[in-house]
This record gives sequence, C-alpha cells and structure tokens, in this order.
Amino acid sequence: MGTTRRSYETGHKPKCLLIVDETPESDRAVYYAARWAARTGGSLVMLRVIETEDRNQQWLGVADVMRAEAQDEANEALDRATTRTAGLAGTIPERVIREGDPSEQILDVIEQDPDIAMLLLAAATGAEGPGPIVSATAKGSGTFPIPVIIVPGGLSDQDIDALS
Repeated sequence: MGTTRRSYETGHKPKCLLIVDETPESDRAVYYAARWAARTGGSLVMLRVIETEDRNQQWLGVADVMRAEAQDEANEALDRATTRTAGLAGTIPERVIREGDPSEQILDVIEQDPDIAMLLLAAATGAEGPGPIVSATAKGSGTFPIPVIIVPGGLSDQDIDALS
C-alpha cells in the first residue's frame, strides 16, 4: 500500500472507515464509530459493498434490475446509519457504495483516501464465526495499511459508551 496516511497533518483530520450492511452487528460498528467521531472530532466514511456475481449476458435485463435493487437497499442502509451517526456525533458521514469483492473494495477505498486512519468492523456473535469480512480482513491483517478495530457484536450501547 503506497499511500501515505495524512490523517493528522495540517489541513487533514482522521477518518474512520466503517462497513454498513444488513447484519445485526453492523449497528454496533455504527454506534462505536459515532461515539469515536464525537469524542475525537474525527470524520466517518461509511462503505456499503454490493457483491457482484457473474451474470449471464442473456439475462442482462434481470441483472440490471438486481443491480438497481441492490443500489436501493444500499442507500436505505446508509440512510439509516447516517441518521444514527448524525444524532450521536452531530456530523454527517461520507457515503460510499462500491460493487465487487468486499476485501478489494475496502482496500481500494483506503488507498484512495489518505485521511482514513482506521477500519472499523463488527463481529457476529453466532457460532458460525465473526462474519466473512472480519474473517477475510483478519487473514491479511499483518499487511493491512491501517489499524483494524473489531467491535464485538454483543456489546450494548452502555458497553460501547464506556469504551469509546
């Protein structure tokens, strides 16, 4: 990763990148990020990745409808998260919607914005594991370009208040 982080240089401020999806634990990341932003004066960048699947060209019309529906769902999820963070942090986050492999898109967003100082993920609480994005990120965490914070999905608002 060649981009030098500039988060704390004059004219810059740190940004927290958080992933917004439909999982129950996603709200834990949103809440933690909002508390972090309120306490530090940092900014938030909310990312929603729409995973694309191989689409057969003869079904292009169906693929276009599916893409439009996925965009609508992404915007709705980001609207909910924006409302939540605005109420807690008093700031409106940046919103990014990307299509493709989540790990690749996360890394690209980080590479494109030198003010992103950390990635915030929420871990699922179920027996099936912490979730695919957390698992994929953990595998490459030794070479990741910024710190990764993983918020346990079972933390209450009061628990997060005490930690952030």
